[in-house]
Amino acid sequence: MIARKLTWTRRLLATVLVPLVVFGFGLISAQPADAARGGRMGGGSFRAPSMPRSGGGGYRGGGYGGGMRGGGFGFPFIIPIFGFGGGGLFGLLILMAVAGVLVNAFRGGGGAPAIGGGSPMPAVPSKVNMLQVQVGMLASAKSLQEDLRRLAASSDTSSSSGLQRLLQESTLALLRQPELWVYANAESGSVPFSSAESTFNRLSMNERSKLDAELTSNVGGQKFSGGTTDNVGDADATNEFIVVTLLVASTATASLKGASTGEDLRQTLRILGSTASSELMALEVIWQPEGRGDVLSAEELLTAYPNLQHL
Repeated sequence: MIARKLTWTRRLLATVLVPLVVFGFGLISAQPADAARGGRMGGGSFRAPSMPRSGGGGYRGGGYGGGMRGGGFGFPFIIPIFGFGGGGLFGLLILMAVAGVLVNAFRGGGGAPAIGGGSPMPAVPSKVNMLQVQVGMLASAKSLQEDLRRLAASSDTSSSSGLQRLLQESTLALLRQPELWVYANAESGSVPFSSAESTFNRLSMNERSKLDAELTSNVGGQKFSGGTTDNVGDADATNEFIVVTLLVASTATASLKGASTGEDLRQTLRILGSTASSELMALEVIWQPEGRGDVLSAEELLTAYPNLQHL
């Protein structure tokens, strides 16, 4: 009976996951061969509080209060919340993270809860919300690039309070130039704490891969400016757009308003910027172009960021 149940479970997972992966590859669009150079800021930590050792029952790795403890998992919290721009690769990565937890839960059979006189399980979030907002602006928003360079030079990206200030200042820089917004997209999803770091890293790598190089960087307290100051500067006069990506991992339960209209985007940025430092786990701010003489045309923008919607 048990063997039959396991066989049925494997078939069910294969039926769901294989089409999902195949579909995901179709969502990955080719990057422009002449991608512009860009900048990046951020940092964070996904470390859980350490578990005191005791002679009683043991600690089961991966069971971070996410419904995977004591022989079960909670479907309501691990079902992803699909975003406002049609999902795309962001939605796929969230789904794959959740699917990985499902597979591990089925394989482990749930296990027995820890017992004994040990200390209680340390308080950790059961889930982490992944939020991504992208804004495509007219290239005349040169002051925005200057603001981002200034933040990269002055921000403390090694502390939670510094990251919260960086998020707030970045959203304010975008909010101050609404007349230059042309395209936008907002997506969100929730993943179990145990898969939050790997999911955030995949999302970050996907966005960073759209840059030809990172000329300006301040991540985790490590600052870098690409070689010489001659490399960093205003784009070519024929440049058409500037795009900024905000990627946030947070324990906050706030719901974004989407980015279908300028007003929706304004509300979404305000909500994102008000995230408390105690709720902010990780942040990345990525933008392009950043290199002197670089060009990001409308065609290149929509090829690299296919989920952007015209406002």
